[in-house]
Amino acid sequence: MTYDLDEQEQLASLKAWWNQYGNLTTWLLIIALAGYAAWSGWNYYQRNQAVQASQLYEELQKAVAANDNAKVQRVAADMSDKFGRTVYAQMGALAAAKSAFDANDLKAAKAQLQWVVEYGSNEYKAIARIRLAGILLDEKAYDDGLKLLSGEFPESFASAVADRKGDILVAQNKIEEARAAYKLALEKTAQKNPVRQFIQIKLDAIGGESSKAAA
Repeated sequence: MTYDLDEQEQLASLKAWWNQYGNLTTWLLIIALAGYAAWSGWNYYQRNQAVQASQLYEELQKAVAANDNAKVQRVAADMSDKFGRTVYAQMGALAAAKSAFDANDLKAAKAQLQWVVEYGSNEYKAIARIRLAGILLDEKAYDDGLKLLSGEFPESFASAVADRKGDILVAQNKIEEARAAYKLALEKTAQKNPVRQFIQIKLDAIGGESSKAAA
């Protein structure tokens, strides 16, 4: 088979280019394919993890409904060990904490909440911090509870944080600070939210002002 002069020059140019850049091109292609394979594999892994975690979460919910706290704790521990990066593990830990609290197992409840504080996403971490502060209030560990409530929280939790701070400050007999906390909680709570009534009752109990004035 013969080639004309232009084709021969094109082939020569291609060979020269390949000799200079061929290995680099091949490695770049290999890296790109490897990256795509890793990305695809990771997505598959995450989907698989989520499916398995959701199955365990369903099992945990059934144990909660049956008031089987021992099983709830076992399943929650299994979820955090095997699927700790999934949202199901965080939801499971919060559910397990409530189950333990209802069973008067405060040690287990605190452990579950602490796990969410350390490893959870912002929203679940916020819930765990507020609930854990409530347990510390019951245990009269007031300073530890206030420490948990310090720092940043998502804005949607501002009312709950202020309300919990008010509860702890009342227990410490720091009435002026408690009053300020409850007023802030009212300010951060929507007018139609029924929670306002409970905050107002606590504020009134320590000589607070009316809901209308606080609003």
